[in-house]
Amino acid sequence: MECRPLSARLETVLAYGFALLLGAVLVLATFPVEFLLPQAGGPWAPQGDAAQHAIAQRYFIGDAWGWPPLHVANLLPPDGLNIAFADGIPLLALPLKALRGLLPDGFHGIGLWYGIAWLIQPVAAVWCLRGAGETRLAPAIAVALAASAMPAFINRYGHAALTGHFTLLLALGLYLRLARAQSAGLWALAVLAAVATLLVHPYLAAMVLALLAAVPATLLLRGDRGWLGAAVGLLACAGGVGATMAGFGYLGAQGDGGYGDFALNLLSPVWPWQSWVLGGLVGAEVDATGHGGWEGYNWLGLGLLAGVLAASVLVPMEALRMLRRHAGLALVLLGLVLLAASFRVGAGRAVVLDLGPAPGFLEQFRASGRFFWPVGVALLVGTIALLARLPRIGPVLALVLGLVQFADAQPNRAAIHAWASVRTPWTVDAPALRRLLAEADAVAMFPTWPCVPKPDTLGDHARQLQVLSLAAERPVPANTMYVARWRGERPRCDDAAMIAAPLAPGELRIVLPGARDAALATMPDAATACSPVGDLLACRRITPR
Repeated sequence: MECRPLSARLETVLAYGFALLLGAVLVLATFPVEFLLPQAGGPWAPQGDAAQHAIAQRYFIGDAWGWPPLHVANLLPPDGLNIAFADGIPLLALPLKALRGLLPDGFHGIGLWYGIAWLIQPVAAVWCLRGAGETRLAPAIAVALAASAMPAFINRYGHAALTGHFTLLLALGLYLRLARAQSAGLWALAVLAAVATLLVHPYLAAMVLALLAAVPATLLLRGDRGWLGAAVGLLACAGGVGATMAGFGYLGAQGDGGYGDFALNLLSPVWPWQSWVLGGLVGAEVDATGHGGWEGYNWLGLGLLAGVLAASVLVPMEALRMLRRHAGLALVLLGLVLLAASFRVGAGRAVVLDLGPAPGFLEQFRASGRFFWPVGVALLVGTIALLARLPRIGPVLALVLGLVQFADAQPNRAAIHAWASVRTPWTVDAPALRRLLAEADAVAMFPTWPCVPKPDTLGDHARQLQVLSLAAERPVPANTMYVARWRGERPRCDDAAMIAAPLAPGELRIVLPGARDAALATMPDAATACSPVGDLLACRRITPR
């Protein structure tokens, strides 16, 4: 009895259904419920950058609406804070703020964003592959499995916003469709995608704009007059991003600089750190800069590398034709590789090329190694599309690639599951501080973030994040916050005058070990107004009876 092929509609439903089910299973298997849906009053403390992001979102959700829309007035008053400068994922924070009356006390969406990103990643991969003209079920299953297992995607511990690699798949899918047949609707979708990605993270937005820039470049190199219309569409995307940056308060931001400190190592794509099969060959991420290789981690995965090798052997001419047909994309990806490698190019443990200081505008991209992510995504989709075209064995080969990629990523999945499952106890006295914060109108903490020395031998930065995490549960207006970027000059250390000022009515002043001596020596009535709370001092104005 002859086996009939599935109908196109059924294959579409099954492809997206599998991708959605895969994403849901991975979310539930990887992230505990209390990580995805946090509440105030918990017995464990948020850690590291994830704590910073959660603090920013909690303060934003609890604050009144203002202008610019991302402004938080109750952090760093009187100027306030733009939550984009603390990686607060505005795309999610804005609807959560609109729905805050329905949310549990102290809710934030940082854990939820991991769930959203992991759910959408395989679905976006299927949509992207279909943009390349491959609509069959087996290749769709392959790309869903492989995209969910890309090591650079999984390895975003603590950087929730940057888990949004699905934005790159959507942008690549838009490129593939626009390079085939432009329409006003597709370009409008591209504008929305670019703006939405900005509200996830500016790094991802820069990558999305680069992928969309490949449309006019490819059409121009094909000799297609449609490149002019594509250039107009790209300008609309850039204009939408620029207008959003202006309206939402992004412009004028700067950071610590250091372009190249966290760059792509040339061996990173083939360096099998956290590979299930080959991981035993290496003991750590590869790094030549002395800053560690985590930000530049770009192991492609065993399945993808095997697929690239198979395509180069089995369909070399077809691969070359694909490169020629998408020459603009190839040039954009080459530019991203150069940007990722930076002006100090590392290969293995050595810097093999030092071009000297980079232009000042590049200093915004301290973690330049991230710019290799679109290259990995494009290699994945292109390789599966190429292999799937092989007569008879193509879909099977693509499926094997996906399965190998998925299996090889198990150590990375186990590592992020372990990270999300950690329940670190508070090192500060959380119950006592919660009681004090419940009675306070504002909290002032010393030393403030700019005044914590490096190296932080006393651990005051970690204490700051814990106290701010507790304050954010209400949230109580706070005088300090760790931020990745700021407007104007870098925040300066000027604690001395503020510590020496009298306590204001309703103020809770928290003194960390690094400021204890200064507070006891210069703060009025410190001996009577301050009492120990663990290794902190909690100071309040004494009201005469």
